[in-house]
Amino acid sequence: MSLLGNILWIIFGGGIVLFIEYIAAGITFCCTIIGIPFGIQCIKLGFLAILPFGKEIRNTNPEPSTILTIMNILWICTGGIVIALTHLFFAFLCAITIIGIPFAQQHMKLFNLSFSPFGKEIV
Repeated sequence: MSLLGNILWIIFGGGIVLFIEYIAAGITFCCTIIGIPFGIQCIKLGFLAILPFGKEIRNTNPEPSTILTIMNILWICTGGIVIALTHLFFAFLCAITIIGIPFAQQHMKLFNLSFSPFGKEIV
């Protein structure tokens, strides 16, 4: 089921466009030393955006960490809020039709990760 979902996601859900945007942003962030952690998170989001079905997000650190909180705040300030709101908008558009509900669920998964990616892993 996840193979079919991923194929339909790439064709109709915008998976390839999201992948290209995330990878381009990740490479741009990696051009500076300070931006490397943000670039790595963008690339991680890109690989989830191309094949989201069958994957889940887990917290790597169950207790809140100060450095992860600071990194997530910096992420939100450098464009994470725009990415998260974009996924929220596309989730709303996909949820209008019954056929689009699985795509809306994947956009909400990406929304959750794109809002605060530090301290989370994709399994």
